[in-house]
Amino acid sequence: MHRTPDGAVRWSYAELWERSVEVACALRAAGLGKDGRVGVLMTNRPEWLAACFGTALAGGVVVALSTFAAPPELDHLLDVSDVSVLLFERSVAGKDFAATLSALEPEIGTAAPGALRSARYPYLRHLAAVGDAPEGGAVEAWDAFLARGRDEPRDQVEAAAARVRPSDTAALFFSSGSTSRPKGIVSAHRGIAVQMWRFRRMYGVGPDDHVRCWTANGFFWSGNFGMALGTTLAAGGSLVLQSTFDAAETLTLMETERVNLPIAWPHQWKQLEAAPNWESADLSAMRFADAAFPIARHPTVSCTWTEPGHAYGNTETFTISTCYPACTPDEVAGGSSGVPLPGNTIKIVDPLAGTVVPRGEPGEICVKGPTLMLGYLGVPADETLDADGFFRTGDGGRLDAAGRLHWEGRLTDVIKTGGANVSPSEVDEALAEHPAVEAAQTVGVPDDALGEAVVACVVPRPGADPVAEELRAFLRERLAAYKVPRHVLFLRADELARTGSSKVKQAELRRLAAERLAPPEPAG
Repeated sequence: MHRTPDGAVRWSYAELWERSVEVACALRAAGLGKDGRVGVLMTNRPEWLAACFGTALAGGVVVALSTFAAPPELDHLLDVSDVSVLLFERSVAGKDFAATLSALEPEIGTAAPGALRSARYPYLRHLAAVGDAPEGGAVEAWDAFLARGRDEPRDQVEAAAARVRPSDTAALFFSSGSTSRPKGIVSAHRGIAVQMWRFRRMYGVGPDDHVRCWTANGFFWSGNFGMALGTTLAAGGSLVLQSTFDAAETLTLMETERVNLPIAWPHQWKQLEAAPNWESADLSAMRFADAAFPIARHPTVSCTWTEPGHAYGNTETFTISTCYPACTPDEVAGGSSGVPLPGNTIKIVDPLAGTVVPRGEPGEICVKGPTLMLGYLGVPADETLDADGFFRTGDGGRLDAAGRLHWEGRLTDVIKTGGANVSPSEVDEALAEHPAVEAAQTVGVPDDALGEAVVACVVPRPGADPVAEELRAFLRERLAAYKVPRHVLFLRADELARTGSSKVKQAELRRLAAERLAPPEPAG
């Protein structure tokens, strides 16, 4: 490992291996056993990779925790995940996670390192922080944590790693679904490894392409894990990591590091194009940038390449189940979401009866294959899979005569905003705690940059006169930033159209919200 004059940290593959073994030794010295859970709460940085691979080498399970989590969300994630070790980044975008953790469990601020005994998190024993560790308390500095493992016999770590089987549990990721709480999704080593190699094949890159992939999106999202980390490492390339996204800094980083494969969300492309150094940045190294993205319009970029965007997947299948590789002609893709990847089977069923519908007819997408999750955390398998072992996705779609999958929207009400899933009921439950809110119904409204914008439709209590920013500030204390509604609309109770069973008609509410947010037509 070496640090450049500008402060950048660079690891070779050999150094990544050694740093991962170092973490594995420290985890074993801390008492981590087979299938022990290790929470990783960090932005994209080298230590995230060492923590992830080190946990796997030690025979443990990586629990990927979102740095966007507000204190109540983090409390829930720690509560249900039962981590015994928490490796975290001290300061992220103005948040002090050491202070947050001590507020959630005061024992963290008073116990000695390794001596935590918490009734709130009964399995949690060890905490280590990257960055300045707080003085006193249970949180160790990163170097002190690693020092625990220096006397751990390396051959024992290697023996533990050799005992890890493809079917063993590798990771626990969280994804918001139609329920109000994030769901814990348990994946095996095989499924994750298969997807990492699949992404390299879908992107069509290899060692001779000298991939230099930039991303600022968290690896705690399985999609970014597979696309950026999987593609790059499987191709023997270089990862260019940015902890938090800043458009001007990103362009400088892309120029300096000669990035040729960018992984970004739609709203980030928009911000990059608006950055003050957009025109002056030299991005001529770009090779694997989709011709339809704003970056292809940059004066120094000349790309005809198209990414493997004709795809469909879920966190439950550790991302893609169907896909076409990069540069597939439009006439081949036919507006579809691709064909099933090797080993996968797709069926379309009647959402109510569960019976397979004739080819070409719409229904619910069901999938099974080698990357399918082991299950939801705390939920029996027979409650998540059908009798034939298929996962019912809750998404609508159809298979055409050529076997291509056509995704036709969600049958559930999950909002997809900027690449992340938001549960409307989670937002509604948080809004219900505000004294001025009589009722709330959150919906997704089409948005050019985000795909969907989160919009809260609120009925105020009689006599109350809340303002939108007041409610947004209230939610920022309880929810991750991407879940906080972009817009708050105030409605009368009779404007929440309901069915005969008193359920809000989501489609009508979305239309109403879109109409309210539409810019006024020019006069004349």
